[in-house]
Amino acid sequence: MARIDAVLFDLDGTLLDSARDFHRIINQMLLEHGRSAIAFESLRTQVSNGARAMVMHAFQLEPNESTFAPLHQKLLDYYGEDTCQESRLFDEVDTLLNWLEHRGIQWGIVTNKPERFTLTLLESLNLNGRCGSLICPEHVRASKPDPEGLLLACEQLNADPAHSIYVGDHLRDIEAGRAAGMITVAAAWGYLNEGERAEDWNSHYISYQPSELQTLLHALLQQAEITAPGKPGSLRS
Repeated sequence: MARIDAVLFDLDGTLLDSARDFHRIINQMLLEHGRSAIAFESLRTQVSNGARAMVMHAFQLEPNESTFAPLHQKLLDYYGEDTCQESRLFDEVDTLLNWLEHRGIQWGIVTNKPERFTLTLLESLNLNGRCGSLICPEHVRASKPDPEGLLLACEQLNADPAHSIYVGDHLRDIEAGRAAGMITVAAAWGYLNEGERAEDWNSHYISYQPSELQTLLHALLQQAEITAPGKPGSLRS
């Protein structure tokens, strides 16, 4: 039986569906500035790109414009006041995490989301006692796509990166996982940019639903060893 030491996840767009909280706050800000609300699907594509990208997209601003910084800070302030009103785990994620825990496989989170927001979310969703390692930007010198956070999480879990897996819904997640020497899985159910394809990220595997990821992990456990295929694998034909 193959060895999987740990499975690490990105947070927003991979474990957590947080888009509706951001959509609610962004639309509140737009209305405060006399602008029309933005459609949910339009903002959803920007969530994994971070708060700056959401402000740029919603207000059609560049970061060097004088009005950008106050709006960016306002988004952070509003989000800090009401972080988890509509956010939830993606469907089937809790089943996946239960399966990992039942199999004795450690799991953790490596995210570019600031620690204060991440801790609030984990506490609200009762994940703080289950997550074996949590790495936020405050814990590293360089965030993803730099592999530092993934390697730190593996160190905390006493896990060999070569026998560990990183799952994320953004190209930088796959780049970080590969740079860390880990097996990478593209979470194609997440917050992809408009027109973007997970198939183009050069991940080792692609999963279109969390349930498919569980099937993939089970299959990897049956292999003689974890090996990286030449092209992205998928459970779909």
